[in-house]
Amino acid sequence: MPDSLEPGSLQPPSLPLYSLQQWLQHLETLHPVGIDMGLARVSQVARRMGLLSRPIAPCVITVAGTNGKGSTLAMIDSIARAHELRVGTYTSPHLLRYNERVKIDGQEASDQLLIDGFQHVESARLQTPEISLTYFEAGTLCGLWCLANSGLDLAVLEVGLGGRLDAVNIIDADVAVVTTIAQDHANFLGNDIAQIGREKAGIFRAGRPAVLGSQSLPDSVAECANALLAPTFILGEQFQHSKTSETVVEWQWRGQHTDGSRLVIEHLPDPGLPIDNAATALQAVALTGLALETSKVRKALSTVQLAGRLQWIGQWCLDVGHNPHAADYVAKHLRSPPSGGRQWCLIGMLNDKDVDGVIQALAPRIDDWVCVTLPGERGCQAKELSQVISAQGGRVHVCADTPDAGVDWLSKVLTPNDRVLATGSFFTIAALLARPLPTGVASLDGDENEIR
Repeated sequence: MPDSLEPGSLQPPSLPLYSLQQWLQHLETLHPVGIDMGLARVSQVARRMGLLSRPIAPCVITVAGTNGKGSTLAMIDSIARAHELRVGTYTSPHLLRYNERVKIDGQEASDQLLIDGFQHVESARLQTPEISLTYFEAGTLCGLWCLANSGLDLAVLEVGLGGRLDAVNIIDADVAVVTTIAQDHANFLGNDIAQIGREKAGIFRAGRPAVLGSQSLPDSVAECANALLAPTFILGEQFQHSKTSETVVEWQWRGQHTDGSRLVIEHLPDPGLPIDNAATALQAVALTGLALETSKVRKALSTVQLAGRLQWIGQWCLDVGHNPHAADYVAKHLRSPPSGGRQWCLIGMLNDKDVDGVIQALAPRIDDWVCVTLPGERGCQAKELSQVISAQGGRVHVCADTPDAGVDWLSKVLTPNDRVLATGSFFTIAALLARPLPTGVASLDGDENEIR
C-alpha cells in the first residue's frame, strides 16, 4: 500500500461496524497513557491518510493559548461565516456530545461523518508497522479528515495542550494565533512562563502571520515569531480596541491588512465574550485576505454563542474556567445578584489544577460555596476543596459527591434573588448542562448547614 494517499481514498479492510460510541470506547484502549506529547506517531498516521499531501482547506487558522482559545475560535468562525465562507472547526474538549469537536458550517458533525473518519484513522494506524495513538491523537486525525473532506473555504483549529507538540500542529497554519499565556497543565508544560510561551508559539510558521492576542504575553512568544521572520500582529500595537461610548456598550476595532494598510470598524456590539479575543479574532480573519464588511462583522459578534463561558441559564452562570487567570476574568465580569440575594458558587475541579489560585481569584465575589467531587482519578474530592476555601475564610455549606448532588442541594435553599456561579472544570459544566437547573424557591434560615 502506498505511503501517502489522498484524503478519502482509503478503503478500510475488515474493520468492525462500530457506532460512534463504540469507536470512542475503542480509542481509549489504543495507547498506554492518556497524554503522550510528540508528533512522530501522529504525523506518520497522517501521512498514511494523505492528510499531509495537500492542505485540508485553502486557508487554516490555528489558535493556541492558556485561556481564550475557545471564544477566539468561535468569533473567527462566526465572522467568517457571516461573510459567506464555508468554515470547519476542530475544538476540544466537548461538553455534552463528542460531535461538538467537529463543526462544518456551524453544525456539529454527524455520527456517520465521524465514524467514517475513525475508520480511516484505524485503517491507516493498522498498516505495518502498527502505530499506537492516544485518544486525543486519534480524535484529532479524525477531525482533520472530516475537515479535509468537507469542501471548506477556511479551517480553524484549536490546540489541545501546549502547541509545539500538540497533534493539531501537524497542520501548517496560514495564520497562527496565541491568545494568553498562564500556568496550566504544569505536569506537561512546567511552570516557566517563558518556556510555556515558546511551547505555544510552536504553532508559528516561517513567513506566515502570527497574531498575539494579549498585551501581557512573555517576550518569548514574539521572539519565536521574529526568529521565523513571521509578520507579527500584537494587541495594543498593530491592532487595538477601544470603547466608543460611555452610555452604550459599543467598541471600535483598529487593525491591519497583511500589507500594513489600516482597517477600522466602529460601533461594534458586545459579543458577551472577552473583547481582547474579539479584536484578536478580527485581526486573524483580516490576515486571511477576507474583505471585512462592517454590517456582517456586527451581525457575527451580536449572534456568536459559546457554551460554558459566562453562560447564563436563569439565575445560574456556567463557566468552564479552571485556572487562576480564567477565574480572575470570571470574577471581574460576574454580574452581582439583586439586592438581598446571595452569590453562591458551585465548584468542582481536577486535582492537577491550581485549586488554591482559582479559589483565591473567585473568593472576593462569592458569599457561599458548594463543593462537589468530580469522578475519576483526576477528580478532586469535595472535602479537599472545602478545606482550601475554609482556609481562605470562605463559607462552605455542603460537600456533595457529584455535581448533580450539589445542584439538588441548592434547589432546596436558593431564593429568587440568589445567583449561582458553577465553575472549575469542563466536567462540572457538562454535568449541569445535561440537566434542568432549579430556580430560587426557598429561603435559607440560619447557617445550620454550614461547614467551617
